[in-house]
Amino acid sequence: MNAATSSNVIPDPIVAGLARGWKVVDCATLDLDRGFEADVVVIGSGAGGGVTAEMLALAGLTVIIMEEGALKSSSDFKMREADAYPALYQEAGARKTRDKGINILQGRTVGGSTTVNWTSSFRTPPATLGYWQRQFGLADYTQEALAPWFGMMEQRLHIAPWDVPPNENNDLLRRGAARLGIPTAAIRRNVNGCWNLGYCGMGCPTNAKQSMLVTTIPSALDRGATLLTRARAERLVFKNGRVDHVVATALSADGLAPTGRRVTVRARHYVVAGGAINTPGLLLRSGAPDPYGLLGKRTFLHPTIISSGLFEQRVDGYAGAPQSIYSDHFLETQAIDGAAGYKLEAPPLHPLLLSTTMAGFGEEHAAMMRQFTHVQGLLALLRDGFHGEAQGGSVALDSRGAPVLDYRITPFLWDGMRRGLLSMAEIQFAAGARSVLPVHELAQSYTSWTRARQAINALPFKNLLMRVVSAHVMGGCGMAADPRRGVVDGDGRYHGVANLSVHDGSLFPTSIGANPQLSIYGITARLASGLAERLTGKAAPRPAPAGSPAAPAALPTAEPAGAPVAAHAGTPGAAAGPARFPLTRAA
Repeated sequence: MNAATSSNVIPDPIVAGLARGWKVVDCATLDLDRGFEADVVVIGSGAGGGVTAEMLALAGLTVIIMEEGALKSSSDFKMREADAYPALYQEAGARKTRDKGINILQGRTVGGSTTVNWTSSFRTPPATLGYWQRQFGLADYTQEALAPWFGMMEQRLHIAPWDVPPNENNDLLRRGAARLGIPTAAIRRNVNGCWNLGYCGMGCPTNAKQSMLVTTIPSALDRGATLLTRARAERLVFKNGRVDHVVATALSADGLAPTGRRVTVRARHYVVAGGAINTPGLLLRSGAPDPYGLLGKRTFLHPTIISSGLFEQRVDGYAGAPQSIYSDHFLETQAIDGAAGYKLEAPPLHPLLLSTTMAGFGEEHAAMMRQFTHVQGLLALLRDGFHGEAQGGSVALDSRGAPVLDYRITPFLWDGMRRGLLSMAEIQFAAGARSVLPVHELAQSYTSWTRARQAINALPFKNLLMRVVSAHVMGGCGMAADPRRGVVDGDGRYHGVANLSVHDGSLFPTSIGANPQLSIYGITARLASGLAERLTGKAAPRPAPAGSPAAPAALPTAEPAGAPVAAHAGTPGAAAGPARFPLTRAA
């Protein structure tokens, strides 16, 4: 039975929660302006917002979650690109930098990017944490201090090794790298009972992906939180050095236009978690204090380049876990503040995403797409933010007040991209590729490593010639102990505003050097616990001490929104059941 046609046998936790009486307001349906009040308003429902909302609700605080996108669920996820990108992504999947040189994928739906990401889960690398300690005074950001929080969120979201054999798209990375002596490893994934379909980027139709949509947001709603959807936060209104209220615009059902209705929310504390680009954008629109001109600066992307290999055998890059193998060899062999290092991964290949990402046009492009099932893809994700020539970009506002990222690719980064293309081509030929096509407007398909190496070294590395993409936006509200170095402090509190915090990837003072979702989960869980303690004066949810018994049954499991999804009969890698959430609950 195809997952897209079997919704009658897959429990939908969102439908079940709405039937239980969740407080969800679709602001597209409002006939009048509305006002709301709570202890805390969380603006954004992605990795940072979702974790924060649950932690605060567990501490007994009243919480309002404000989300610009719509509430969609597994009943809506039909594994069709043409439906998913307009409904679930910022700017219908077409968000770009100001100069149109980099395509940016970010979620715009309840659950944010966690609803549409590819499930790759890495802890923040030790080298990154060490750099933050040295350069930004973040003394508490050590491996030892963060490990319990990462461990807690790994159990909460069922992050575990993916022991299923990789699909051919990923295994070609493993095999090619092995023949060259380049180490690889398996990627851990936040899934439970995964059907191994490969359509994670279009919303999980089986609820196996442990996104915020099916974990922390339902948990918060079950504890009395209110969710406002299709509500775009326009500005925070400041009075006497504090946030007084937030004003939002209600959007139409298609999410494209304001309806004319306004939503006002007042709270004791305001957490901005709209994601890098949107969070700095909201704060800029609001005229938030910025005495050192740091707001929106140092925004990072892991600028990512692509190499396409054509193989004799079928690759079927659309089928199976989308990312399951990686290599950090080209990160670990570079000093963190030396030449640009890069992480290698294999992306899922779906027709619309592939065809719009590949270079070329006309018959040449059509010929490539006719061989779609034999195409293999590799990504090189560059680590930015650690070198004087990789200081990231800047978020500013356009004439309509919408945020836009200006990101200049420096010669330092172009050099990393050239080396990345060489590494990927060599691996693909070592894996048996008939030909390799670097995704560059002037590149051709090369039938030998010797020819590819010569051609790649001769290519001009310039904006709009080299195809660059990103799904990892970080920074813009970076943390630092000293307000002259960062927008927020190490506790996520906005410097100079007592009742304002930032809890999302915009906190990071550099890029992570790895897929960032687990870094956001662990770090914002720690920040949210501290915020809950400050607001309540009581012990807040935090990791259970080592060696303590499992958390009590009253705490959330991996499927708090309803009954666990039964594993698809015969599906490899089906998980045995939900994991306990190892928290000690507030008294």
